[in-house]
Amino acid sequence: MNTQILTKPSKTDRFSVPDEKGHFGPYGGSFVPETLSYPLRELCEAYEYAMNDSSFNMELKKLLRTFAGRPTELYYAERLTEKYGGAKIFLKREDLLHTGAHKINNALGQALLAKRMGKKRIIAETGAGQHGIATASVCAKFGFECVIYMGAEDMRRQALNVFRMRLSGAEVRGVEAGSKTLKEAINEAMRDWVTNIRSTHYILGSALGAHPYPSMVRNFHKVIGEETKRQFLSEHGKLPDELIACVGGGSNAIGFFFDFLEEEQVRLVGVEAGGKSLGEGEHAARFEGGKLGILQGCKTWILQNSDGQISSTHSVSAGLDYAAIGPEHAYYKDKNRIKYAHVGDEEALDAFKTLSSEEGILPALETSHGLAYGFKRASQLSPEKIICINLSGRGDKDAVEAARLMGVKDLPQMKL
Repeated sequence: MNTQILTKPSKTDRFSVPDEKGHFGPYGGSFVPETLSYPLRELCEAYEYAMNDSSFNMELKKLLRTFAGRPTELYYAERLTEKYGGAKIFLKREDLLHTGAHKINNALGQALLAKRMGKKRIIAETGAGQHGIATASVCAKFGFECVIYMGAEDMRRQALNVFRMRLSGAEVRGVEAGSKTLKEAINEAMRDWVTNIRSTHYILGSALGAHPYPSMVRNFHKVIGEETKRQFLSEHGKLPDELIACVGGGSNAIGFFFDFLEEEQVRLVGVEAGGKSLGEGEHAARFEGGKLGILQGCKTWILQNSDGQISSTHSVSAGLDYAAIGPEHAYYKDKNRIKYAHVGDEEALDAFKTLSSEEGILPALETSHGLAYGFKRASQLSPEKIICINLSGRGDKDAVEAARLMGVKDLPQMKL
């Protein structure tokens, strides 16, 4: 099969952003207290050195294969394709990775950096728990002390992952402030980092925050899109027509999209959490009612009220329940290279059930937002078209919460 496909490059500038100060056009940057300037500068230097060090890249590549389980499969969802009667539906199976989601890619990369910097202690935040369990797992492997911050409401929704983190040796600290979700967990992690900068590295879990985190996290996840491109060319002789991924902070999506940014014939769509409605406090769709602002280290699109206070958010999925989006997503939305949509709670729950019953694959509730949009798109396109949805994580963690939301009686309870 001929795999030498000629594609016309678009005029994207994926290799020229961010600039040396972390700006993606008007977005990004580093808006932090002076006490965090030193650890961020130290991280920048260590990261830049590591990226040009063949031994670091070889070690990371080996760990991604032997510990995480890369490459992940490209799966043709035949029954779903038949059900929707349109485009062929493929899934990039990040749910097959060790710890159950794409988060392990970034956790391994940052853990290797922390080891090089001589750090002994790791902190992290988590919403859905997948970044938390990935961080706890790599800390167990490398022998780091590990503290995970998690909102109390997210701990309730993700009790299984809390247990898994603790089983891996991590201390999970519940956060009772504010909405008791991801934003507050990040606040507490940053307070910890300020206090313990000499001994501690903060493994931020998404493509947001202060420079160098957005581009660094993206680069640790771009293996997703690189594999996807190779697999389509090798197995099908052409690229897909459309890539779809859910977007919270945006790490799985930007990793999936990055290698396709210059393939202008491939449509890229990020799917935010539409929640209950687009009323204030009932969703987490930053491009539907958000404004430019600064939150937790960077300038980007944020859900905030007329006084500039951060709005409450809501999503059926803990991992999409965040008021800001990664700055690179905002940049490529302005460039009109990545499109954004939103999917509500009920649609996501329907997709959660549909993939489980039609293909025997249990998706995360976060991923279910991308699936719901993808199913709709498949039905709108002709059979010769191909869409690929990033199956960013598996849904074991969400089973009890989904059952509760669906009204299932006599649910098992897990005490933390």
